[in-house]
Amino acid sequence: MQNESPLFSSSLIRRAAVAAGSLLVVLAALNAGIKWYGERILQSGHTTAKDEVNIVIGNDRLKLAKNTLRMPSDRQGGERERVDLYLTWPDLQGYEDANRAIFDDPARATGLIFIQLSQSTMSEDMSGRFGPIYSRLTEGEPVHLKHDLLLHRLRADSGYGREVILTGPRAGDSDYAVRCLLPQKPEETTGSDCQRDIHVGQDLNLFYRFSANLLPQWRKLDADVKAYVTQRLVKDENP
Repeated sequence: MQNESPLFSSSLIRRAAVAAGSLLVVLAALNAGIKWYGERILQSGHTTAKDEVNIVIGNDRLKLAKNTLRMPSDRQGGERERVDLYLTWPDLQGYEDANRAIFDDPARATGLIFIQLSQSTMSEDMSGRFGPIYSRLTEGEPVHLKHDLLLHRLRADSGYGREVILTGPRAGDSDYAVRCLLPQKPEETTGSDCQRDIHVGQDLNLFYRFSANLLPQWRKLDADVKAYVTQRLVKDENP
């Protein structure tokens, strides 16, 4: 009887084993790459890094956490004409794994405050501009709303479309003023229904946008946003 040769030679089996091992390595690397890319897509340019960077805008210097800065380029620090921040409300936190859904889901943007910091170009903030500018563009009697707010309708030829001005009294200070495009239905609210600007620091304009759902908290919102930025201004160490 003649000897039968094996169906697979030992060298063929070794080559197959090496190829299978290489394939597993490639698949593992591919899986890791897909996971990394998926996380990058999920973050959509966000970062969870909390280390601070120094930002200089005009005469003002600030220390801001990277995860509060919307633009990746701003996270390098340095001189800027403006920077954009986003913070959760009411805890005023930047992007984190625990709150990523608020930042990633447009339907939940009503829980965010959007802030833009730039050098002031006007001598008066929105409250200071109400009397000399906005009040002259209103028509009809103001409407009393809840939470000590008055609604002022702007004329059709004012250039502000369907926007309105809301004002509220503040003890020892000029009236609060905010411009809003109020949603017709509750489900139409966004994270940018209302906008207001105030002055902070030496020469800094703090412009912020928020949902109309937060108007009942206008006093706390205005105070907390101002305090947040003020606390991050770097004071001049020179005597």
